[in-house]
Order: sequence, then structure tokens, then C-alpha cells
Amino acid sequence: MRSPDRRSSDGRELGVTGDRGAGPTAAGMRERRVRRLEPAALAGVMMRDVVLFRRYWKATTFSSIVQPVIYLLAFGLGFGRLVPSVDHQRYVQYLATGVVATAVLFSSACPGMFNTFIRWRFQRTYDALLAAPVDAEELVTAEMLWISARAGVYGLAPLAVGLAFGLHATPGMLLAAPVGFLTGFGFAGFGVLIAAEAKTIDNFNYITSAVLTPMFLVAGTFFPISGLPSALRVIARFNPLYHCVALVRDAALDSFSGADLGHAAVLLAFAAAMWRLAVWRLGRRLVD
Repeated sequence: MRSPDRRSSDGRELGVTGDRGAGPTAAGMRERRVRRLEPAALAGVMMRDVVLFRRYWKATTFSSIVQPVIYLLAFGLGFGRLVPSVDHQRYVQYLATGVVATAVLFSSACPGMFNTFIRWRFQRTYDALLAAPVDAEELVTAEMLWISARAGVYGLAPLAVGLAFGLHATPGMLLAAPVGFLTGFGFAGFGVLIAAEAKTIDNFNYITSAVLTPMFLVAGTFFPISGLPSALRVIARFNPLYHCVALVRDAALDSFSGADLGHAAVLLAFAAAMWRLAVWRLGRRLVD
């Protein structure tokens, strides 16, 4: 007799075993490794997200842009009169480039958590998608790509508002979009990872209050981290948002240096790590 077909953790068929328990062929495994992410599968999932986004884009865009703009207006107009300059920059310029990280953070981590949890636990959307020729890795990757693409666009909003308050337009400002995309990809993966571990949707309140809010407060957004106690300065340098702020600020103000390569490397490593963790954890939960 032949044993039942074995399937991989993402639900795709690996092969049929015989009486001796032979596994999938080497050729099949090589093809699977080479074509791990099918562009058609990624595009299919993302197109579904685009169609849905057309229905609620106004509310999503409003919530993702207004909060950082309020920070910019409140702190810029308030502290801007008391603190005219920071690190040889006008405070409004310093703040406008820093608040980009806030826009990217909340427009990527929050959808990663809430949307993933709702579609997985309540709507059972992911179960339906996995019934199509889409595996868990492609599903998670496509969701993260879509979220990070939106985050990169939303990250430009504070810079646009900053222009009205005296921030000088430079070609480097356009780099805020790819930096926001890379940072958003990492935090989208973080959100998916948290959604895969959460027991109830109320658990996200702990993450938002105890993790996300402190992260943007000690990221150099409102004040330089050099003014923090030594222990917090060390912690801040491990904060991906700090590297996002530093990279966007240098790009927008045309003050690139060798340190920016390090900032970009940290963001890339963070995005890659969160991607693999999100794929692994949610993939396991979807198959269970």
C-alpha cells in the first residue's frame, strides 16, 4: 500500500511516499527552493488588498496621517517657539523629519496586528486564500508588502506638512518613501508575529502602550537621544525607528554620511528577521 500524500507546513504537496518511506524527489525540492515565492500568488493576494482598500481608503488614510500631523503641529508650533533649534536645525525641520517614523510605525504595525488577527480568526479569509494555489509564505509576504507600500506613502505626509512650516524641499525627501517601505516591512512583520501569538484582540493594547509608544518616544523623533541617560541611549540604538529617523533626516536635509549605511543595514536586518519570524509563526498557526 502507499501511504498518504505528505504535505509541507504551508499546505503544498511535497510528494507521495512509497513502502520504504521515500521522501520528495531532489528535483522537486530544488524547484521548490528556486521558486519559493510565486509572483502570481503574491500579485493575487495584493490585488485583493487593493480592491478592499478602495472601499475604506479614506478612513485608513485619515487615521494614518492625522496623528503624526497633529504631533507636528502641536510640538512644532508649541516647542518650536521655546526651542528654536536642535542640532543646528530649526526645531520644525527637526520634528518634521522625525515624525515620518511615527507615521510609518502606526501605519504598518497596527494593520499588521489588527488586520491579520481579524482576517485569520474572525473572517477566516486566510483559510479561503490557502485553498487557492497560495501557500502561507506567499500569503504573509504579500500582506507585508502591501502594508509596507502604504506605510512608505503615508510617511511622506509629515514632510509635506513640514514644507508649509519652512522645511526646505530637497530631492532627498523622495528617499523617505523607500526608507518608510523598508521600515514598514519590518514592523508589518512584527505586527503579524504578534497577531499569531495573541489570544484575543485586546492583547494588542499592551503592545501599543508598552512597546510601540515608547519606541517612537526614544527614537530621536522629538529630541536627540544624546540627552537621554546612558542606559536609554544604548537601548535607543537598538530601536529600528531610531535608524529610520536618522536616515530620513539625513536624506531630507542632504546631510548623508557613512553612518547612514549602518542605519540602512539595521533596517534591512530588522525587516528580514521580522519577515522570517512572521512567516514561520503564522504559517504554523494557519496549518494547525
